[in-house]
Amino acid sequence: MSFPRPPVSPGKPRRLSVVSQPPAKGSRPPAPFLIKASSNRLALVWGILLLSTLGLGCNLFRLQVLQAPLLLQQARQQQIVALRPFVPRRQIVDRRGNVLAFDQPVYTLYAHPRLFKQPKSELADQLAPILGKRPADLMTQFNQGPTGVQIEFSLPEGAAQQIEAMELDGLELIRRQQRIYPQQNLASSVLGYVNLDRQGQAGVEYSQQSFLERVVKVLHLTRTGSGSLIPNQERTVPLQVDEQRLQLTLDLRLQRVARSSLQKQLKQYQAKRGAVIVMDAMDGSILSLVVEPSYDPNEYSRFNLELFKNWAVTDLYEPGSTFKPLNVAIALESKAIQADDVFNDEGRIFVGGWPIEDYDYSSVGARGPLTVTEILQNSSNVGMVRIVQQMKRESYYRWLERLGLGQKSGIDLPFEIASQLKPREQFIASPIESATTAFGQGFSITPIQLVQMHATLANGGKRVTPHVVRGLIDASNQLQEQPDRAGSKRVFSSRTTRTVLAMMEAVVERGTGKPGRIAGYRIAGKTGTAQKANSAGGYSSHAKITSFVSIFPVEAPRYVVLAVVDEPKGDNAFGATVAAPIVKSVIETLIPLEGVAPAKVGSSTR
Repeated sequence: MSFPRPPVSPGKPRRLSVVSQPPAKGSRPPAPFLIKASSNRLALVWGILLLSTLGLGCNLFRLQVLQAPLLLQQARQQQIVALRPFVPRRQIVDRRGNVLAFDQPVYTLYAHPRLFKQPKSELADQLAPILGKRPADLMTQFNQGPTGVQIEFSLPEGAAQQIEAMELDGLELIRRQQRIYPQQNLASSVLGYVNLDRQGQAGVEYSQQSFLERVVKVLHLTRTGSGSLIPNQERTVPLQVDEQRLQLTLDLRLQRVARSSLQKQLKQYQAKRGAVIVMDAMDGSILSLVVEPSYDPNEYSRFNLELFKNWAVTDLYEPGSTFKPLNVAIALESKAIQADDVFNDEGRIFVGGWPIEDYDYSSVGARGPLTVTEILQNSSNVGMVRIVQQMKRESYYRWLERLGLGQKSGIDLPFEIASQLKPREQFIASPIESATTAFGQGFSITPIQLVQMHATLANGGKRVTPHVVRGLIDASNQLQEQPDRAGSKRVFSSRTTRTVLAMMEAVVERGTGKPGRIAGYRIAGKTGTAQKANSAGGYSSHAKITSFVSIFPVEAPRYVVLAVVDEPKGDNAFGATVAAPIVKSVIETLIPLEGVAPAKVGSSTR
């Protein structure tokens, strides 16, 4: 249906008009305050934007300027990984190249039972022959937990390779280096040991840590965002491990004989402990240093901590009569006496109200007039007091300090303790102090220091530094680096030392040192049997320490040998019976090893 449209006049356009409608009833026109509110909101938004921009700028300044160094460091710690290649410690060898300590790779085997893809019993049957265990024992270990169960701590490389080849799920092998001591407890007092962190805890493993650890360049890797590692832009340098070894001055052949002889005497006399030291007096090198009882450094955790210290270096004792030749040398050098002087041995005397007597006074009594040689030969305490009384106490004290009392020997083993001498004022004020020092008591030294002091008599009067480390040698056994050591210091004249050595030779030939004689060789020596001090401040009535020190060959003195046996039991336990046989056995071994020729008839000391 259509509606008719109104007619349009031809030629005349149609006019459209707009009729404004009146406002509806109840409506209100726009107010001016609404326009103002809109402007305030706009200003607020702009203010917030400006403040936010300012805050972001301040924070950017804080991060980019104020905290930049710290953030850079933290970023590098997260992004760059420094790896120090794990390399073995250097080997330790004796003077002839025999290996004393080396590293070998071992593996720790862990089991993660929850990852097993086969029954535990089958896995136990497969591993048992390789590990040398019973399947039942492995089953017990598997049942200890769902993961991280340690099955074997030190698995040899061959066994680890067999397990890797089996490609079994749930087994994990962790590689590490293990320190091996093939000689076990033969030289443990010198070598020491390393702990699980591969840090030396005793012996040269501790004192020579810097020589034993190889220096390897640190490698740097960059960590990506996913956590993977990629090489950084540094030039890649192939890993180079030097073949240098730490060589000691010890001779294992001599070490073995010394240890065997010492163990024999310790057992026979039921002694507490003992030590044997052999030194080349020309340069202070130690050819043998044995301490018993000892321990196996391969299994150090099984032994008492007391055994880890080398008491020949760390413990003090009163040397007794083995110190008498040194007192004679002091008296001769200070010109307080002459070699042919004679002193009266009454057998027993009183000094400052204190009685002093010879060890055999009850059976021998007074010996009467004795030469200086006879005083040493008979180990006369009274005779030695008479000799020392020829010196002023202040002068005597200075000579003892010059000899090294109150100091350390300087040996390159750790934890050495200094010898002890009474304070100067006390020593000078009390006559009993110098009297007891005359026969080797009232002060304390270590066995290694006594050897050092006797070396001055053997080498013509020089004080040398005892040492067990020769230095680093290369694959051709050429010395590359040596530790720094103090130089020698003259103490006595060669004339004095020759005189004292002749007296000490008489001790071995005709005196208390007869058990140390060896046919065809001229040997000087001195026995010692000293009472042990007790905690109450006096001396024990039964505990004693026996020793024997020897220098040979007298015509060309070079070697000092000392044996010390602590608390031997028995009425016949003396330096001559307990310690002298040890020294004799060691010298008999040293003679062919060093090619020492028999003495020529009519030879004299140099």
